[in-house]
Amino acid sequence: MSLPPAPEPLGGEVFDSHCHLDIMVGDRPADSGDRVARAAQAAAPTVEGIVDAARAVGVTRLVTVGYDLPSSRWCAEVAAGHRDVYAAVAIHPNEAHAATPETLAEIEELARRPEVRAVGETGLDYYRDWASRDDQHASFRAHIEIARRTGKALVIHDREAHDDVLRVLAEAGPPDVVVFHSFSGDADMAKKCADAGYFMSFSGPVTYKNAGYLREAAAVAPPELMLVETDAPYLPPVPHRGKPNSPYLIPLTLRCLAEVKGMAVDDLAARINDNGETVFGAW
Repeated sequence: MSLPPAPEPLGGEVFDSHCHLDIMVGDRPADSGDRVARAAQAAAPTVEGIVDAARAVGVTRLVTVGYDLPSSRWCAEVAAGHRDVYAAVAIHPNEAHAATPETLAEIEELARRPEVRAVGETGLDYYRDWASRDDQHASFRAHIEIARRTGKALVIHDREAHDDVLRVLAEAGPPDVVVFHSFSGDADMAKKCADAGYFMSFSGPVTYKNAGYLREAAAVAPPELMLVETDAPYLPPVPHRGKPNSPYLIPLTLRCLAEVKGMAVDDLAARINDNGETVFGAW
């Protein structure tokens, strides 16, 4: 499986708010059934190569996101060594059974590093049953507290759990900045997030023909609360479904969002860049 060709470069700059560089470069071996990750790794990319390819089309910065303790350590180290990369650290809800007090203490220690700008991805995943709901809820609440104590943004994984995610946030008291990664709700969910001041990060599925509900959500999401991401190597935008994703494909998703919003692409990119500094701090 070959990597998709690069899209037409943007006229301005934007950034990728969520990707998994460790999976892309093969430092996290892909599961045997993970066809997309194996294909991405077969291309033998390096962090430098991924950053350069993204920069060539106007995607000038990346946030690489941890989902367990090894990946969180890796993301922090890579961000420390690359000026255009930030990190987020957490235990993914699918791994919530591993969110022991000792593990969470190290996540908090990592979160205090200057190159780590967010706690995530954490949240609830009711699509899979890899961790019990009790474990997921306990881990989610613990990560909310870590984000509050460290003053970092909270990056949420929300899969088929919208009501409970919103409820837990309200009960626990959210940190100052909350981001719904790869936003998967409808327009009503987008309105609820907007009312709460939560950021919504849109990924490749917003371009899919059968995802009109995501475009409806993007249409009502305030531009000042929007981000764009890849979740690379997953969720590539049209016309590259089924192929490995990478930050250099952000322009395809951004152009779809701009059309939905009735905005010039460069204007939306500039707005998202401003939002990025609100969420992750100055680059």
